[in-house]
Amino acid sequence: MRVLVQLTHPAHVHFFRPYVELAADRGHAVRVLALEKEMSLELLDAYGIEYEVACEPADRDLFRIRDQARLTRATYRAARDFDPDVLAAIGGTSVAHVSTLVRGRSLVFYDTEHATLQNAITYPFVDRLCTPACYRDDVGANQVRYRGFQELAYLHPNRFSPDPSIREAAGLDPGERFVVLRLVGWDAVHDVGSGGFADVSDVVSALEATGVRVLITSEAPLPPDVRDRRVSIPPHRIHHLLWAADAFVGESPTMATESAVLGTPAVYVSNLRLGYTDELEREYDLVATFSGPHRQERALSHAVSLLDGYDASVWDARRERLLDETVDTTAFLVDHIETEGARV
Repeated sequence: MRVLVQLTHPAHVHFFRPYVELAADRGHAVRVLALEKEMSLELLDAYGIEYEVACEPADRDLFRIRDQARLTRATYRAARDFDPDVLAAIGGTSVAHVSTLVRGRSLVFYDTEHATLQNAITYPFVDRLCTPACYRDDVGANQVRYRGFQELAYLHPNRFSPDPSIREAAGLDPGERFVVLRLVGWDAVHDVGSGGFADVSDVVSALEATGVRVLITSEAPLPPDVRDRRVSIPPHRIHHLLWAADAFVGESPTMATESAVLGTPAVYVSNLRLGYTDELEREYDLVATFSGPHRQERALSHAVSLLDGYDASVWDARRERLLDETVDTTAFLVDHIETEGARV
């Protein structure tokens, strides 16, 4: 079986890495086509994954027309040359379109309801769309739901073994408590109006007043007074840091979810509400979401209370229940690649 995997964001590298690593044992020939975006190529190199660069985006937003057209052309050329049985991606606009022109079938994963433009030009062309069970939209006959989260493709215990040495790599003292603070750039079309924190310096001060250290990972420039809190670790080790943290506080729903499935309580601050973060809050109490007026103040009050009463056993138990009730998303991915490939 021949599988073309398209990667257009660093998070997609994490998602497909376990599959690419086991593909040969399943008899799959895999070709990876990657967009040169942010740290995607650095991650692929760190994981030792061979890849072909599709193109370098001319703009930060993938879904500007010029960038999308260039990516679609590159995907079509790769598919024509490789002749895949399955074309797999997250989001998958160009994969969906190209699959209508070649022999292979498109298999697309997605979990973001508010990406309305992308979804409108993608979903009608997808052969098989895989969404979490908590995804709010019913798309049609091509949709299949799974009980789980995209992040469990690479953070399920079958796929991830935490490395305690991350503490030393991050410059932490033995036993030192810390929080990961994540700030995003809000530059994608589906991020418009999403707003998170109003004052990063106040956030850091409030968290540090509890006695924890704050380690910042940010897509945006930081105020001068908190720049020394920016953490410096290789990007492929970020999940080990999330696992070791006492809590996650931030504007990224993906990193909030990653933290939650690792058993680290997450405080998610954004006007964006998603099916998967709401599910983690409603069903497992592993995420607390704060949106609307005074979201920063309310989020910090919650985070301070959480840190003051922190009990690791509580969060471990919640994570165990989540794992009992969800699937290994990579196993689900492999099953559906083979099912779709058999239909060609």
